[in-house]
Amino acid sequence: MRQQNMNRDWKATARTLSEALPYLQRFAGAVVVVKFGGNAMGDDEAMAEFARDVVLMRLVGINVVVVHGGGPMINELLGKLGIKSEFVRGKRVTDKATVEVVEMVLTGLVNKRIVQAIMDEGGRAVGLSGKDDDLMVCEVDDPELGFVGRPVEMNVQVLRDLFKAGIIPVVAPVATGMSALETFNVNGDTAAGAIAGALEADRLLLLTDVSGVKDKEGHVLTEIHPDQIRAMIADGTIAGGMIPKTETALQAIDKGVRAVVILDGRVSNACLLELFTEHGAGSMIRATPPRVTPRGEPV
Repeated sequence: MRQQNMNRDWKATARTLSEALPYLQRFAGAVVVVKFGGNAMGDDEAMAEFARDVVLMRLVGINVVVVHGGGPMINELLGKLGIKSEFVRGKRVTDKATVEVVEMVLTGLVNKRIVQAIMDEGGRAVGLSGKDDDLMVCEVDDPELGFVGRPVEMNVQVLRDLFKAGIIPVVAPVATGMSALETFNVNGDTAAGAIAGALEADRLLLLTDVSGVKDKEGHVLTEIHPDQIRAMIADGTIAGGMIPKTETALQAIDKGVRAVVILDGRVSNACLLELFTEHGAGSMIRATPPRVTPRGEPV
């Protein structure tokens, strides 16, 4: 007979699972939109770990939507095809040739890679873009930037239908327009925020390559409210690439998302840490301070 060594690591794992119970109960049936991007997308091990986390979330009853980017892959193919990019105020001009490459990379290579990773971990996933079932309809965001879109109409019933079937939607941020055969490239964070808002999601998780929103001293803020965000943008505390992320968070909250979390996607099991542990991960942005039940569970 083989004897098992009940070492401290196993006991700690069991204790962690037990402590997660209130959070598993809290998020059962909830909608969580995850924006996946950054360095993790280019690393096979990180991709597999992310896929496992998403499959676990689905198995415990969370209705997960994955929205992804793919900037580095787009840049790589544009270079191979000899298509030069122009920039206006630091943003890429997306002409007709570029938007065709964007659609090819995002809806093909990147989207199906994420779907395959989820399937490899035992989940069920379907890849789609904002064009499918008119999920995301856009207008021109800035005429100088060409085919860069701003979502103006959302049709998320297709996502709800996939939830009912136990399937994880994986959405590429490519959208249709108001005119026939019109295609728009949409910023991944913007697309995730629009989808989360249309679903009135419980959580929008924006995975990035930074640890969260920081104060003037460089400390990560664990919880912030909209007025504080606006003040920090105005005084320059929030700057650079964090501005559009926090603005996306504010817009999502205005549309009914309960809370947005900006967290470091390079951290192992970042989504699980945020959803199923007391300390969470990254910076949570919500309209009002959290309430707790008499049992101390977050609501």
